Amino acid sequence: MIEDFGGRIATVWSELRSTTRGLVEQALQASNTASPQARNLPYDPRADLELSRLLAALDDRASEAGTVLETEKNERLRHVANTCAAVLQDKTQSAEVFSQLVRRAEQQRDYRRIDALADALVSRFAPTEICELARNEDVVVRALANEALTQFPTSVLVGLLSDPVDSEIAREALRRQAMEYGSEEARQIVNALDQVDDL
Repeated sequence: MIEDFGGRIATVWSELRSTTRGLVEQALQASNTASPQARNLPYDPRADLELSRLLAALDDRASEAGTVLETEKNERLRHVANTCAAVLQDKTQSAEVFSQLVRRAEQQRDYRRIDALADALVSRFAPTEICELARNEDVVVRALANEALTQFPTSVLVGLLSDPVDSEIAREALRRQAMEYGSEEARQIVNALDQVDDL
């Protein structure tokens, strides 16, 4: 079936490790039968990278497929792409892949998926990864990351203040906790930081 979508997709598919291929095949099977996944296959950073490349190839082909592929094949292509995106959404812990998924959902105007991705940020990503996302070029990715940071405990944000790369973003999140959410602890820390700056 994958070979029907063109040479680039077939090449990317052939380069996947068998466990990564299994993730996609299992998810496709589950989506076709509407049954829960039978077993949990291993997932690691290499699977993130491989599935990200596959998704990019599928989406590129889907954007040009309207004139090249027949309707039924085009629908299958989009189904495989959406399934691949769903696997990544459920498993990824990569800031780059998260950005790719947000951009994809934004292009498709899939705001429910953007909400689901936002929910995954705090539960699955480390604060330093979220700080990386807060520096992203994409406005929506930055907004989601900044909102997620304000949901962390103040003590976690304070821990980021000693990091020369993330300190400014952590400081802004503390400021938001103080002003928008009325956190007294955050307000005291922000005031202390401002006093140090004035010295």
